[in-house]
Amino acid sequence: MQILTFGNEMLREKAAPAVNLESGPSTPPWDTLSWAETAQKMFDALSEEKGIGLAGPQIGLPERVFVTKVENDVPRVFINPSIIETSEKTAKCEEGCLSVPGAWAVVERPETVKVQAWNEKGRPFTIEAGGIVARVIQHEYDHLEGVLFIDRISEIKRKKILDKIAKRAGKSNKFIYLQ
Repeated sequence: MQILTFGNEMLREKAAPAVNLESGPSTPPWDTLSWAETAQKMFDALSEEKGIGLAGPQIGLPERVFVTKVENDVPRVFINPSIIETSEKTAKCEEGCLSVPGAWAVVERPETVKVQAWNEKGRPFTIEAGGIVARVIQHEYDHLEGVLFIDRISEIKRKKILDKIAKRAGKSNKFIYLQ
């Protein structure tokens, strides 16, 4: 499974709601898999890349799904998630992203979230999370909205990251900034 990286336009598109909650994705080539099979492939990619969260758009699946696999928490599948509550209290923590490899920045987010979603079996659930789990949920939810963590930092810090990406890619900064 290929993880899409910065510059791929799919990462900037808002994901569509999943319509087949009991069977699986409706978008080719994913439409041949159940949600459980899709989630397992996403968890396998997380393990291979040493990540803790992965959203559908990051793998070319434009449906509202993400998975989390955080140490000291159970692996979770979120299909059509809705963040229904966030704390007023926020926390700052360094974040990175499999779709923006090699880039890290401190991002401020609400400390806790309450989320409603469906699991890989098509069953609804609600979870209240804090700490790193809350942060990963918010980070992956952003992917469903076409938002990257670098959109949540200052312009100066974002420019430094984009300069680094441009230098690695051997492209002009003008090209990178248009992404």
